Amino acid sequence: MKPESALEIIPHVPLRGEIEVPGSKSFTNRALLVAALAQGDSRLLRPLHSEDTRYMIEALRILGVSVSEAAAGDALAVSGCSGQFPVREADLYVGNAGTAMRFLAASLCLGEGCYRLDGDARMRERPIDDLIDALGQLGCRVTSQSGNGCPPLLLEARGLSGGECRISGARSSQFCSALLMAAPYARQSTTISVLGELVSKPYIDMTLQVMRDFGVSAKAKDYESFHVPCGQVYRGRSTAIEPDASNACYYWAAAAIAGGPVLVRGLSTDSSQGDVRFVQLLESMGCSVSHPPGGIEVTGGDLDGGDFDLTDMPDTAQTLAVVALFARGTTTLRGLKTLRIKETDRIAALAAELDRLGARVEQGSDFLRVTPAGLHGGRIQTYNDHRMAMSFALPGARVPGVVILNPACVAKTYPNYFEDIARIGLRSRAVEVTSS
Repeated sequence: MKPESALEIIPHVPLRGEIEVPGSKSFTNRALLVAALAQGDSRLLRPLHSEDTRYMIEALRILGVSVSEAAAGDALAVSGCSGQFPVREADLYVGNAGTAMRFLAASLCLGEGCYRLDGDARMRERPIDDLIDALGQLGCRVTSQSGNGCPPLLLEARGLSGGECRISGARSSQFCSALLMAAPYARQSTTISVLGELVSKPYIDMTLQVMRDFGVSAKAKDYESFHVPCGQVYRGRSTAIEPDASNACYYWAAAAIAGGPVLVRGLSTDSSQGDVRFVQLLESMGCSVSHPPGGIEVTGGDLDGGDFDLTDMPDTAQTLAVVALFARGTTTLRGLKTLRIKETDRIAALAAELDRLGARVEQGSDFLRVTPAGLHGGRIQTYNDHRMAMSFALPGARVPGVVILNPACVAKTYPNYFEDIARIGLRSRAVEVTSS
């Protein structure tokens, strides 16, 4: 047996205050890649500093792109490479950063060279064969080194031919985003046809917005096909990174569970981040939502369960599931099939940890059903998944004895989460537990 670091959450009601969460991971990594491919220099203001963005930055530097950080840490300067990375042979490692893996896989194909793109043990279990196949249709030779459709990838780049390709929309919108961001530099115009229903559509909107911001247009047809004319180039610019809506959801959920009001500054319902709609779900459960200038505020109320389709915002599933612990009746979360191939199998992880706190849970291939029943504390396994740690801290506001194991896993997207959420009253203390 050996000691393991953990945090015990200190119950406190109400939780209230205001916060501005760090920049969006999704916006930061998209902007980093597009700025790297652009002509000229770019400045990214208020970017996210986390493991996922660090992996992207390190990969770009290895590929010959200059990325420098302002002394205050509030900006990144990127010198674009005009569509082709200067280094033609590299071995890249991106940990478990899905955006870095998928986005780089497509953009590495734009020039000429040989590359290996790898990640951690979990990344080596996350399928990427849909993107491999689509890149093959566009003239790039990409293979799964293990032959199982997962990383590590071997890429023999000789430029993207463009033309037409088809890709499944069932597993991840990041595959389509990767193709879209690379497509302007293909030799001919590119049409991407989506097979089946495209999941997580708001993330495609985010991709198209970043492309527009850097001077490239694409035509979309009902998320069924996308056309990117060739001959366009990204142009360097200065742009501010919007706060991360997925991380804002923890604060809104904190208000739902423990009173509020909690105001998150810097976000509005006009955001292209689909997760801002999380507040609508809370409102339907009984919370009050207001929109003061420059932010969104949630105040808790008597909560009722509901039936929610999270196909377009799967990253909120863990957060809504812990809110369901404090609602009357049963809450059903649907549209969760992509959660099976995230940082962990999130459906299985949710079922196990909700049960650990005393809830009755039913799970299926793409749904979770949660019924509160005699809640109590417990040691929460986080599965090295940042969203498990952040979401399961929230019940500790009202339930004594909630202990978060491996809290450091939040560094993937929000290194200062536990320090920041203490500002609205959710404090924690370091404890040691034993594990075999």
